Amino acid sequence: MATIETRPGKGGKSYFRAKIRLRGHSPVSASFDRKTDAKKFIQDTESAIRSGRYFKTSKARRRTLGELIDRYLLETLPRKPKAIKDQTAQLKWWQRDLGHFFLLDVTSAVVSEARDRLASEPDRFGRTRSAATINRYLAALSHVFSVAKTEFEWTEDNPVARIRKPKEPRGRIRFLSDEERDTLLRKCREKSEVIHLIVVVALSTGMRRGEILGLSWDDIDLVRGQLTLHETKNGERRVVPLRGHALSLVKEWSKYRHIGTRLVFPSKDRTKPLDIRRPWEESLEAAGIADFRFHDLRHSAASYLVMNGASVAEIAEILGHKTLAMVKRYAHFSEAHTSRVVQQMNELLFGDA
Repeated sequence: MATIETRPGKGGKSYFRAKIRLRGHSPVSASFDRKTDAKKFIQDTESAIRSGRYFKTSKARRRTLGELIDRYLLETLPRKPKAIKDQTAQLKWWQRDLGHFFLLDVTSAVVSEARDRLASEPDRFGRTRSAATINRYLAALSHVFSVAKTEFEWTEDNPVARIRKPKEPRGRIRFLSDEERDTLLRKCREKSEVIHLIVVVALSTGMRRGEILGLSWDDIDLVRGQLTLHETKNGERRVVPLRGHALSLVKEWSKYRHIGTRLVFPSKDRTKPLDIRRPWEESLEAAGIADFRFHDLRHSAASYLVMNGASVAEIAEILGHKTLAMVKRYAHFSEAHTSRVVQQMNELLFGDA
């Protein structure tokens, strides 16, 4: 049974109080300025109670987004150790901007307005946030609502799922030409043996800087010529082939292992990986190479693999990409290889005819 009572309010204006009583359920009531809103509340709430959904909606009326983020940071985020630093900062921004909203009031429109504020205000360095950065913020908040829906049962909706995401520019592809590669390797060798070895390994394997610097001697099989990466960006274990010149250099480097550490490239105190920022930048400057980052060595390795006939699937496996989408940006380097494959097929089918 449901009723709507008209009651006097401030300034002589009336308001409407909706009451719902259903057998086996606690009474529910709410006040509205318009009678049509009261009627809609009765219709939606009765339907939710009968279908067993109302307890979730009632939690969304009592809990704020700030409370939800606090619980997520305490219970869920610690299970994603690699994301803790970045996502904590991202979620704290959402908490400051929208934390006072009850979950039921956090609509797609509310999040959209906050997204635009995020895009317009400068970050802590005074720079405008990129489309990629904004999308990372949205993804962090979206996961919070997903967990609230499936695990906490605090809400039935994920308003972020309907938000338009800013279009990100295509990922840059900067790779070394043959001349640049030779010059850089020569300058690295002149700078130090260790920076030269690290760059050779990067070009030979396509490994990320953190993966290389975090290597332990236990991860390297010099007999079989392979590296085992236990901690990768996508969270999966990866085995990387180590061949040719890179393998020879690593074997030579293994003769001079540092005592007191299992790290392949330890810092002076042996407690953490080596910081190569300065020797890397000085080698680049000496080689006269501009607009080039260490991560571009990974792009270079991928580009060389493509131009030497490796398939997209093979490159994805070597680089550790879960999907082929990231690798397809190198596809244009394989045009010559693709042409050769098509020519060989035509010769096989039709011969000289």
